[in-house]
Amino acid sequence: MSTKSLPVPDHAPRLREALLSAAFTADGLLDLLGAPAYAALARSETVPALRATRGAGALEALVRLFLLQCAVPQEQARKALPLEECLADGWVTRDGDDVRATVDVRPYGGPEGQDWFIVSDLGCAVGGAGGASGQGEGVVLGVGGASTTLAGITIRTPVAAALDLGTGSGIQALHAAQHATRVTATDLNPRALHFTRLTLALSGAREADLREGSLFEPVGSDTYDLIVSNPPFVISPGARLTYRDGGMGGDDLCRSLVQQAGDRLNDGGHAQFLANWQHVEGEEWQDRLRSWVPPGCDAWIVQREVQDVTQYVELWLRDSGDHRTDPARYAARYDAWLDEFEARRTKSVGFGWITLRKSGAERPSIVAEEWPHPVEQPLGDTVRAHFARQDYLRARDDAALLADHFVLAEEIMQEQVGMPGAEDPEHVVLRQNRGMRRATKVDTVGAGFAGACDGSLSAGQILDAIAQLLGEDPVLLRDRTPGALRLLIEEGFLEPAPR
Repeated sequence: MSTKSLPVPDHAPRLREALLSAAFTADGLLDLLGAPAYAALARSETVPALRATRGAGALEALVRLFLLQCAVPQEQARKALPLEECLADGWVTRDGDDVRATVDVRPYGGPEGQDWFIVSDLGCAVGGAGGASGQGEGVVLGVGGASTTLAGITIRTPVAAALDLGTGSGIQALHAAQHATRVTATDLNPRALHFTRLTLALSGAREADLREGSLFEPVGSDTYDLIVSNPPFVISPGARLTYRDGGMGGDDLCRSLVQQAGDRLNDGGHAQFLANWQHVEGEEWQDRLRSWVPPGCDAWIVQREVQDVTQYVELWLRDSGDHRTDPARYAARYDAWLDEFEARRTKSVGFGWITLRKSGAERPSIVAEEWPHPVEQPLGDTVRAHFARQDYLRARDDAALLADHFVLAEEIMQEQVGMPGAEDPEHVVLRQNRGMRRATKVDTVGAGFAGACDGSLSAGQILDAIAQLLGEDPVLLRDRTPGALRLLIEEGFLEPAPR
């Protein structure tokens, strides 16, 4: 698909000014459409939004034009847009006495209340007129759940250089532009690079260094402080759809991406990816993923979901609209996909997040866990804190740990679980109300220790006091507690007290 018919950003500031003036923003859409129609639009159901935009105002015109992809009378469009400039730049085109959009423009709220706009192919923005189903090779999608997930887990500390690998419509590059001095964005699809340029321009962000090519090939030996990628991670036979199919066998694309990232990271830098991986017969998925981690890098791998191969195939055949085509062709593609999985001894597919941190440690920390439970986005600070805790624990033996002072992390609640009327609880649970929202069961010593952690006493002093209360040998209690203490620190329930 060519870039020749796409808009140019020559007058993007003027168009942005018009969109903002008409309240064509995330908040403005919600006010105009109301919650039910707004939610329906996110499901690609347009009828409620069409009913809500029957007025003649500028905002109604923009919603119909850029989100619903309806024809709008020229005079109504002229009241909402710098029409001649938009026609000249290719954002809209004439259709008799009407005008039509050439691209999908979706309002998107930034993390600090910024009004941004994501530009994608017609009908391909989540919440657009048609969704992605049935779109062809080379199509560029707008914002979806995967995009926002990656944006939410990305660490947002200021950096000198950031790389958005496989940029698509540019949402990750747009986020990175807020805290990186230099942003490079790459994609195998030249249309995606053009859409990224449009997204950045229409959102009022500075330009990125845009490079065409696969994986790390376009950046050569350049290194970065932050690498992010929502790659085409779908494990499929072939590479029919550029936006989702990696084109390598099995999960080799995600594996290659992770393995090659180590050489492209500066010391202390992070690489954060979304990925799919195979669950292979006779092999633990955690071992499979640990083998991907490059030398000198810590890793935190979180599996969020697992689907058996039939669920997985059906999901992505529906994504591409194959279920609406000839039943025999659908069945043939389904069968070929299952043949591929059978040949690779794949029984299911996992989805999740992979974060690397180039620590240079002789004993890297590689944590691979399954966490299908709800979390509280954004998680960037939680991810950064995870690696800081690994550094802390790696630098301390048990004696040093017991000499340190700790405080309970913010918003930790203690729950006592037991039968009504019982004198003592059956067990005590510590629960996080933020971040990963973990919960852990602790014994009497653990509960007492957590309750006493206000930073005034060392861990060893607290254990000695507990031993006296329980009538235990303080030496034995000190010997058997560091493992449990390390786990509470690693999972974020306890933090070293400020000095």
